[in-house]
Amino acid sequence: QVQLQASGGGLVQAGGSLELSCAASGDSFSSSVLAWFRQAPGKERECVAAITWSSRSTYYLDSVKGRFTISRDNAKNMGYLRMSNLKPEDMAVYYCAIDQPSRGWDTMVQSFQRGRPYEMDYWGKGTLVTVSS
Repeated sequence: QVQLQASGGGLVQAGGSLELSCAASGDSFSSSVLAWFRQAPGKERECVAAITWSSRSTYYLDSVKGRFTISRDNAKNMGYLRMSNLKPEDMAVYYCAIDQPSRGWDTMVQSFQRGRPYEMDYWGKGTLVTVSS
């Protein structure tokens, strides 16, 4: 059984930075895709970033490219999302999740790009990011 715990959310002014962390327990983390999702009130959940187990490939939502950086440390079973130049529209509950995509990375990314729901294998509880203007 895998458990994920996201942390690091908080209140930040527009233009500021935050780093979210995702602590994982269990053996699946290092062999799984790690992704960060967010959901704002009244909006659909969306994937903002994802990274393969090897860190060789990444995906970013267009609106966060150049501002967010996803990373992972498999030796520590940790994932990270560094967010900079935060905007009020980034305000949401952020979730980390992992998955071993049965149809491969490219298919997973296509789902993210098209905004299609994608059910990850494991989800953590969210952490709230509030951005004040």
